[in-house]
Amino acid sequence: METNWVAEHLQVIRTLMERSALYRRALAPIMLFVGALGLVTGAAGTILRLNTIRAYGCLWLGTAVVAVVDAFLIARRQALTAHEPFWSSPTRRVTQALLPPLTGGLLLSAVLTFSPSAIDFGFLVPVIWILFYGCALHAAGFFMQRGIRLFGWVFIAGACVLLGCVACSRDAFSIHSHLLMGFFFGVLHVAYGVYLYLTENRKNAA
Repeated sequence: METNWVAEHLQVIRTLMERSALYRRALAPIMLFVGALGLVTGAAGTILRLNTIRAYGCLWLGTAVVAVVDAFLIARRQALTAHEPFWSSPTRRVTQALLPPLTGGLLLSAVLTFSPSAIDFGFLVPVIWILFYGCALHAAGFFMQRGIRLFGWVFIAGACVLLGCVACSRDAFSIHSHLLMGFFFGVLHVAYGVYLYLTENRKNAA
């Protein structure tokens, strides 16, 4: 039993190393799509002044669902193009690493958004999303490129800074929360996607 378990894990590690280039190619379009979606949502929320916690929560929760679904569709298309199985053991490991923090962030933000007794703390929703998303990226990074862990740390550090800003000025934070989400889930994702795309092109040219 233990021998089979060790052999399975070694096979997963070997497969992950072999597919690192594939995962890197899939990450670039995913990051660009998520970034574009984050920029559009941040701009829409700011322009339409969706500043009530429930309007804010519904807008970004809907955006998160669209982002996750499309990310999996993009990854699936990349795997099929490369003639690789999509729902492989390594893919399941990455998904299992992502699920706990993403589920925790989703449930906690949903409670703060929709529960009448917790709505006074709704201003913490963007911090929760940024923090838990950073934790999810960091966890998935143990099965992917090292850069994704560093990208996760950017979100974690950003959430810690935002917590300090909330303590100083809760009202200002609430007013600019769409812009903050647009920066973290829009600008940073587009920047990382462009970086992945350019570095991949340089590798292919070499």
